[in-house]
Amino acid sequence: MSLVTDIPFADPRDVEQRYAERLRFETDCWDVHEAIRLRQQDFVILDVRGPQLYETAHVPGAINLPHGKMTAGKLQEWPDDTLFVVYCAGPHCNGADRAALRLGQLRRKAKVMIGGITGWADEGFAFAQGKDRPRA
Repeated sequence: MSLVTDIPFADPRDVEQRYAERLRFETDCWDVHEAIRLRQQDFVILDVRGPQLYETAHVPGAINLPHGKMTAGKLQEWPDDTLFVVYCAGPHCNGADRAALRLGQLRRKAKVMIGGITGWADEGFAFAQGKDRPRA
């Protein structure tokens, strides 16, 4: 028996349920990029890092709104049924999780873009720089 099979594997139905549930909460850089490329963007991208990091490089079209500054008032700009896709620095950062939590507390829809800005770079996608969109 290997270290892989030492712990029993899950029933395929449990695997299906787990990953279907997980994908309700997250998306990835490729899917976000593809939606933007195909002009099928039916979500708002929020970069939840600080303003200086945002201005250095961010996902094109992303709006800078750090999770600590998310308020009901700031979110009034968007309809209540808006889906927000949030990202932070990358897998070593929990800023996107904190942002998703905050959005949930404000009764807003959210998905985390796994990988964050690091994942975007790893995919080789172009960045925007500066203040190409007003900060919320």
